[in-house]
Amino acid sequence: MAKLYTFQESKSDLLNPKESTIEFLLSYSKALSVMKYKEYEFESLLN
Repeated sequence: MAKLYTFQESKSDLLNPKESTIEFLLSYSKALSVMKYKEYEFESLLN
């Protein structure tokens, strides 16, 4: 009979991003601006 593997490791335990990666993503999200005009959306990256 085949072995049943019911235990799964938590994926959050496997993810360990560097602090520099987190800082980069946060600064990128702060610089991103989305403007809506009628049915259009314009994205701009503010430097």
